[in-house]
Amino acid sequence: MSLQAASGALPAAAPASLLRRLLGRPLAALALLWLSLVLIASLLARLIAPYDPLDQDLLAMRQGPTPAHWLGTDALGRDLLSRLLYGGLPALTGIVEALAVAGLLGVGIGVTAGFYRGRYDRLIVQAVDLVMSLPAIVVLLSILSIFHNSMFAAMISVGLLGSVGIIRVVRSATLAVGSELYIEAARIAGLSDFAIITRHVIARIAGTIIVQLSLFAAVVVLIQTGISFLGLGVPPPAPSWGGMIFDASSVLNNDAFMLVPPGVTVALTVLAFALIGDGLRDALAERWMQRGAGKVAAAGGTAVSLSGPRRAPDLEAVLSLRGLVIHAQGREQPLVNGLDFDLMAGETLGIVGESGSGKTLSVLATIGLLPSGTVVSSGQMLVAGKSYDLSDPRHLSVLRGKVLGMIFQEPMAALDPCFTIGTHLTEVLRARGGLSRGAARARAIELLREVKINDPEDVARRYPHQISGGMAQRVGIARALALRPLVLIADEPTTALDVTVQAEILDLMRGLAASSHMAMLLVTHDWGVVADICDRALVLYRGTCIETAPVAQIFSAPQHAYTAALLRANPHNALPGTELPTVADVWQQQALVP
Repeated sequence: MSLQAASGALPAAAPASLLRRLLGRPLAALALLWLSLVLIASLLARLIAPYDPLDQDLLAMRQGPTPAHWLGTDALGRDLLSRLLYGGLPALTGIVEALAVAGLLGVGIGVTAGFYRGRYDRLIVQAVDLVMSLPAIVVLLSILSIFHNSMFAAMISVGLLGSVGIIRVVRSATLAVGSELYIEAARIAGLSDFAIITRHVIARIAGTIIVQLSLFAAVVVLIQTGISFLGLGVPPPAPSWGGMIFDASSVLNNDAFMLVPPGVTVALTVLAFALIGDGLRDALAERWMQRGAGKVAAAGGTAVSLSGPRRAPDLEAVLSLRGLVIHAQGREQPLVNGLDFDLMAGETLGIVGESGSGKTLSVLATIGLLPSGTVVSSGQMLVAGKSYDLSDPRHLSVLRGKVLGMIFQEPMAALDPCFTIGTHLTEVLRARGGLSRGAARARAIELLREVKINDPEDVARRYPHQISGGMAQRVGIARALALRPLVLIADEPTTALDVTVQAEILDLMRGLAASSHMAMLLVTHDWGVVADICDRALVLYRGTCIETAPVAQIFSAPQHAYTAALLRANPHNALPGTELPTVADVWQQQALVP
């Protein structure tokens, strides 16, 4: 059975556009229609307004709706409809000004603070708390007095003051997204921070951003109306919505209808912004969840002695690691203690050990992506003829993708659900490979074909949730191989897969390594995987290498008692009906542990 058939893939329907989804929501569609009418009417006020907004007719003061004045007149006989139309453009202009400032600062600073974290993030948080403690109304009135009631200055100030709330929300959303595995996958693929932020982080938090900006726009309408109501914005007798409300309030007991046209307009505009934000957020969420719905989519063995003299890096190795020490912040005992190993071209080295032995930390240190709270105290790596100090991870980013590629344990978690499979590959090829859009697309299809995916053109159009776990791991391998790295790092690449798919992935990795003479560094706790694919094995115990030797020697004549204990605890050797010994059991029998 083909992989495509096994996944149960069905023909895909064309996804509905974001606009169609938005218009499919009645409240959002009505809100969009209202804002469109306000915008068009404001822009065409000079053409469609029946009167000049400043013309007075003292014989038609405070009239209700009539054929001559559809919305009536004010206390000076001025046509309310004309003043409403002319007052719309200043209101919308102020909204755009405040929204632009708040959006650029709020989203830009919030995303970068949550993405980079550390000292920069702490500084931003303190600055936000400081600004939020200021009385906004006092600041705004001070700005208006300094700039002589300039509405432009007022809206810029509103944008600055409003951005701090957006920064706080966007930062929190970015912190959650920044811990996702696909962000690390994008880093390892060699994408720049700017590309990761704009294409992966912002895409995931777009709903949060839209809601925050729409709510802020609604607040700006009220603030601008209030400023004009106080006579501090648009100078009378120029028309403004707030000014019209102030005029109506002065004759409210005699003519309450004067409040209806500007009051209803402001209320509907505020409500429309809120509904548009909710509609866009839901449409975006539905777009990612339902798009395409219906588819399923040969070296000698050595023992490392930490007390003896340390060997110099092997200049013939494609990757030579010496003296890697990793500490957790606040702990004296190292997590990885003086790890050395050499990896030859075309060789597969398996790093074996119990959970917590430091296997994954060791390989992540080679690409400078250790988790927060862990640091490399010392360590030197020679790769591609160049030496790197592992305690300074800033210089390791150039290795990601082109020199060192990586496959993750959870294939789905390493794929961004907002993008198609083809996009995951083409963005790497265009950003780091320098290919054109067409060439990158063709190369992506070729990569999917190389990892034995049937109908790669169809798979390239799918989203991660539309493919199986085995196919997702093949995509991860294709992405890691996109820039033809010298070394492929695989962190438990088959743990999350069933037995049949595990065999397929191992066969694929073995074939790719043999065909391209690529070195492979395999992290695993499965001795079956080591026997199947590795040339040598390195055994870690609590961050210390206790034995490294060819696989055949490790299985036939382990040199260390811990290695023998691991082999005896291998589930593949268990006899039905017998109790499987644990590593601790074997060590206790040999009086090696208390």
